[in-house]
Amino acid sequence: MTPDPRSDAPTLAEDLLLLLFQPRSGTIAGENTLFYVLGGAVLADLALGDHLTTVARGRVSSVAGHPPSDDLLRPAWDYLAGKPRGVQMALAAIGPALRKPVLERLVARGDIDQEPRKVLGLFRTTALRDGRTERRARLLADVRQVLVDGAEPQVRVAALAALLSASGTLPQFHREIPWTSSVISRAKELERGDWGADAAAAAVTRTVTATVVNSAIVAITVLPRG
Repeated sequence: MTPDPRSDAPTLAEDLLLLLFQPRSGTIAGENTLFYVLGGAVLADLALGDHLTTVARGRVSSVAGHPPSDDLLRPAWDYLAGKPRGVQMALAAIGPALRKPVLERLVARGDIDQEPRKVLGLFRTTALRDGRTERRARLLADVRQVLVDGAEPQVRVAALAALLSASGTLPQFHREIPWTSSVISRAKELERGDWGADAAAAAVTRTVTATVVNSAIVAITVLPRG
């Protein structure tokens, strides 16, 4: 039986998709590049849990004998257990299947609500609405403290902010996170893995995540924006 996702800690991919969700419009920012950044979030989560490591030439590989317990992360670990892969290849392989299960988890937790609708009185569709948990507001406040207020981030918040920056959607958050030169500069530092003294003990994780994020950026820049 599949465990109730509400009983487990959210994955980084869930946090990222929740941040990308725009309550005012009911849309998800960066849909055209979403599978790359969600894939990056899964790889970063594996790195945060010491399930993933880098090998020669910037490739990544699963840590043998140390699979993640979360069903959302396990397919990526299995994919990388066979042999080391380039990050962009891994993102393209694991990313496309992530949107649906990640969104389903957010709905199950109550972070996002789904509202059935009819278009032209005939066609059934589903609209997304802000949930009841206020977790998105808390995540956004954490990221804002790092990017705007200059707070030294916890490792997980640093990875989340770096991935959000990599998605190319930060300008859409201008109401909550002003799109200023200092914010842009700090976001780029996080992308490079410059997370501050509190993250010093996570040097391997920082290196893996920076590799993942920058590979995602390279992949995203060649895709059309919408």
